[in-house]
Amino acid sequence: MNRKIARNIAIVSALFIATFSIMLITNYFQVRGFNPLQTEVIETLKQINDENSGNTQLQEQIRQLDLLARRAYFVRMNHLTAGVYILIGILIVFIAATRYYFTGVKDIPDKDVDPIDEWAEKTLARKYINMAAGGLVVAALLFALLSSPWLKSGKPESAGENPPMAQADESMPDLPEEELTPPEEGASALAEEVAPPKEAEPPAAQSIPNIADSASAPAKSEAPKVTHNSFRGNNANGISAAKNIPVEWDLNTSENIAWKSSVKRSGYNSPVVNGSKIFLTGADEQARELYCYDVNSGELLWTLTADQIPGSPSQMPSTTEDTGLAASTVTTNGRQVCAIFATGDLICANMEGKRLWAKNLGVPDNHYGYASSLLSFGSTVIVQYDNSNSPKLIALDMATGAQRWSKARTDKITWSSPSIAYIDGKPQLLLMGNPNITSYNPNNGEQNWAVKFLSGEVASSPCSSTGLVFSASEYSSLIAVDAATGEKLWEASDYLPEVSSPVATKDNVYIATSYGVLACYDAKSGELKKYWETNTEFYSSPVIAEDKIYLFSNSGKAFIYSANSDLTPISSFETGQKTFATPAFTDGRMIVRTEESLYCVRKKE
Repeated sequence: MNRKIARNIAIVSALFIATFSIMLITNYFQVRGFNPLQTEVIETLKQINDENSGNTQLQEQIRQLDLLARRAYFVRMNHLTAGVYILIGILIVFIAATRYYFTGVKDIPDKDVDPIDEWAEKTLARKYINMAAGGLVVAALLFALLSSPWLKSGKPESAGENPPMAQADESMPDLPEEELTPPEEGASALAEEVAPPKEAEPPAAQSIPNIADSASAPAKSEAPKVTHNSFRGNNANGISAAKNIPVEWDLNTSENIAWKSSVKRSGYNSPVVNGSKIFLTGADEQARELYCYDVNSGELLWTLTADQIPGSPSQMPSTTEDTGLAASTVTTNGRQVCAIFATGDLICANMEGKRLWAKNLGVPDNHYGYASSLLSFGSTVIVQYDNSNSPKLIALDMATGAQRWSKARTDKITWSSPSIAYIDGKPQLLLMGNPNITSYNPNNGEQNWAVKFLSGEVASSPCSSTGLVFSASEYSSLIAVDAATGEKLWEASDYLPEVSSPVATKDNVYIATSYGVLACYDAKSGELKKYWETNTEFYSSPVIAEDKIYLFSNSGKAFIYSANSDLTPISSFETGQKTFATPAFTDGRMIVRTEESLYCVRKKE
C-alpha cells in the first residue's frame, strides 16, 4: 500500500469518525428524555387491564404492545453497542493509516506539494489531527455510555439474576417498569452524601407452632408478582389484584397464619410489598429506622437507620401518642424504597438496604405530628408536605434525591396522603387539603383543577374509579368530582371518615368512620345504599381484593364484606391485637401490622 492510498484511507476514516461521533452524541440528547418503556404508558395499560379483567382479547393485545415496547428498547441498545464497536474499529484504521502515511517523514521536503500534504506533514499539525480525532471519539464514547441503562441503574445485573425491578400485578404479567431516567443537572449537589448505614442486629422472626410442614411451606425464593407499592396499594387507591386471600384466620391457633415477626420500634405506618420484600418503618426517641422483611418467612433482612442527615433536628418534634414519629408509609418502585419521618428526614435505599441518599425537608410545624405517606410514580417519589411553616408538594428522583419539581401550596395543615388516578389514559395526582381537593400533573406539578369544600382537620385520602374522584372528611362532606373537568357532581354527608380513607368501584363508594359505621354510597348519584354499625372505630382504611372489602378496627377486629351494594357480611372476628395500619396484599397473602407485631395471613394448602 503506497502513501497516497494510506492518506486517502486516513481522510475517509477521519470523516467517518467525525460523522459517527456526532451521531452518537446527538443520540444521547435525543434519548435521554425518552424511554419506550415509560411508566405512564405502562400504568395506563395496567389501569385499562384492571377495568377489563375478563377481556382476554384485550389482555393479549396489551401483551403484544408490551412485547413491541421491549423489542424497541433492546433494538436501540443493540444499535448503540454496535455503533461503539464500529467507532472504535474505524479509529484503529485511522491511526494505522496515518502512522503508515507518516512513516519516515521527519521534515517538510523542499518541493512543491499539494495542500493536503503540506498540511499533513507538519509535525505540530499531525498532533492536532490525532488529538482532535481522539477527543471526538472519547466524547462520543462518553455520551454513548451516558445513553446506556447500565449507568442509569448503577450496574448491570449478573446473568441469571432477576433485576430489582417492580413486578407486574398478577393480572398483568410481563409488563416492564420504566427505566431510570438520567439525573438532572445539579443532582449531585442536591443529593446529600451520607455515611453508610449502621447495621442493626436483626431480631429473629417469632415462629408460630404448627404453621406449616415442609410440604406446604412456600419456597424461600418465591417472589410474588402482585405489588403493593404504597399506602393502600399501587397508586394509593385501595384496590389490589391479589387473589385467594383467606377470610378467616386465628393468631392463637395459627390457622391460616404463615408467620409472625416482631418489629423493633413502633410506628403507625402500613406495610408495603414488592417482590419477596416487605417494607415498613419504626421510630422512637433513640432512632428512626427502615425495615425490610422476607415475605415468605417473616425474617428481618435488613435495617437502615436515618441518621447523620444535615439539618435533622437534635431534639425530636412533639407528637401525639396516636401519631408518633413514624406514621408515614414508605413507597417503593421495585428499585428503590423511600421513607420519611416526623423529623422531616427523608431517606432512600436500594432493595438490598444500601442508603442512596438522605435529606431533611425541614422540621414540619404540625401539632399532631407529620403523617402523610409517600407515593411513587415511576422513578419519582411524591411528598405532600402540608404544614404551617411551608406547605408544598415535592417530586424527587428516587435514585438520586434530585428535585424534579416543587409546588407551593396554600392549604392548611393536613394529614392526608396523595394518590394517582388515570383519566382518559393520563395520570392525575390527587391531594386533599384544607380547603381544597386538587388535581396536579405528576410529571411537572402543574395544577389541573381544584374544588373547595373541605374544612377542619383533614386526614383521610382521596380515591378514584372510572373517571370519578371521591373525597370525604369528617365535619365536611363526601363529594364526587368529574376528574376530566373538575366539576363537582354530587355531595353527601350521612357518614364521614375522620382518619380512614374511602375506596371505590365503578358502582359504589365505601366509607369507614371513626365511630364504627361502614357505609356504601352509589358512585354515580351519592345515594346511601347500605350501612352497618359495628360498635367499634376505624383508623385503618378498607382495601378491596377479589371483590371483597378487608377492614380492621382499632381494637383489632377484622371485618370482611362483599364489595357490592348490599355490603354482604362474609366474616368478622377478633384478632386480639390492636390494628391501626392498613394491610398490604400480594399473591395469596395479606400482610398485617399491629401494635405488637407483623404477620402474614395465607391459606394453608
